[in-house]
Amino acid sequence: MKEAKKIYFIGIGGIGMSALAQYYLAKGAEVFGSDLAESEITKMLEKKGAKIIIISKSHLKSQSFVKRSDLVIYSKAVPEDHPELKLAKKFKIECLSYPEALGELTKKYFTIAVCGIHGKSTTTAMISLILIKAGLNPTVILGTKLKEFGNSNFRMGGLFKFSKSQMVNCQIVNSQILVIEADEHFGSFLNYWPKIIVLTNIEKEHLDYYKSLKNLLKAFAEFISHLPEGGFLIINKDDKNITQLKISPPFYNPPPRFTGGRKRVGGINVLFFSLKEKESRRLRKILKVPGKHNLYNAFAALTCARALKIPDKISFKALSEYRGAWRRMEEKRVKVQDKEVVLISDYGHHPTEIRATIEGVKEKYPKKQTWLIFQPHQYQRTYYLFDDFVKTLVNLPIEKIIIPPIFDVAGREEAKIRNKVSSEKLVLAVNKRAKKEKAIFIPNFEMIKSFVESYFKGDILIIMGAGDVYNLVDEFST
Repeated sequence: MKEAKKIYFIGIGGIGMSALAQYYLAKGAEVFGSDLAESEITKMLEKKGAKIIIISKSHLKSQSFVKRSDLVIYSKAVPEDHPELKLAKKFKIECLSYPEALGELTKKYFTIAVCGIHGKSTTTAMISLILIKAGLNPTVILGTKLKEFGNSNFRMGGLFKFSKSQMVNCQIVNSQILVIEADEHFGSFLNYWPKIIVLTNIEKEHLDYYKSLKNLLKAFAEFISHLPEGGFLIINKDDKNITQLKISPPFYNPPPRFTGGRKRVGGINVLFFSLKEKESRRLRKILKVPGKHNLYNAFAALTCARALKIPDKISFKALSEYRGAWRRMEEKRVKVQDKEVVLISDYGHHPTEIRATIEGVKEKYPKKQTWLIFQPHQYQRTYYLFDDFVKTLVNLPIEKIIIPPIFDVAGREEAKIRNKVSSEKLVLAVNKRAKKEKAIFIPNFEMIKSFVESYFKGDILIIMGAGDVYNLVDEFST
């Protein structure tokens, strides 16, 4: 891919797309883009110099912007028949999906890629902050906003000169570091070519695409095979599905069984982390973010730092100062019925993430009465993991669960699935198994706010989901 000077982003308001747009702005490129609706992200990009068209308001200007571009980058949610994408292809403008464009960057940088079903954003943030404190000046493309980055999901780094002792076996002396989240959906991470892979965990997810856990494991194994000779694989020793991975040649012959310790497998350095390690108690004491899942994230970051020969003193200092990321158990104080309550905003949208967040909240506030507003994200996820959602929600140690309609992800839903699942069905199944009215369906945010203001007598209110439910956070904050 040649160096582009004028780049058009289709779906520029997405969390990953916006970070990539900021990268090109920082590199001095002229950035254009479009999205379906205005958001705080599109407003931020405009302040940084991007020219953005909101499709709901106007579609005419975008045509001239597309024609002026020498590269078009589009979100994976964009359909093949999208008019701007079709126009770009008509004029023979180079077109890359977001993972393809990010993949090109991973070839230019010394890339650290964080993958796994849960914990990618937090682990990526923790690694980045350790690297910054160690003076390694990384460029970071993050799946959430970070206070330390000026409430942004992007950081532009620069050149760092490695000492030979820092990167044993990696044949790297002078390089720039790129830290990214490696998303598994649609096989996106198969476009990336990192020198270090951090794997947090694996379980059933995105079954609309992968169909089975077996296929998902194959994709992770293929991604790991992208590591070069001398690269590092950092994996969670406690995760049962990771132990089932079978890695293909050329660097694994025969395929290894990941059973613990540190080893050299073929040409790859494999490092393991586990909560059974002696540092577990120390990490638990210093972390400001609660929950066992955040202990795992911290261990993954610490192990990555050790691969880079960063002293533990620096890593523990950085981890102790980590304040959390946007919508990852993010807390604020609000008034409900003239009573001050703790409002927690969280991005969790998978049964395991819901359970982990509630466990973290209860660890911090063990005796506080808690309500949860949970917005299911995507009809297909809700359908394929329906029983897991029911089991998780029934067993949550909280008093009430409010569930609005499923968030419809544009371009990713199948009509036949949409007709088979709903929030109403989820509520009925939860209450039937709980043998009481633990969950309630409320059809819109306005009614949810009114219901909470009328009946909530507790201490903790959690607003959770990956859709637009975060708008309720602002409603309760005003």
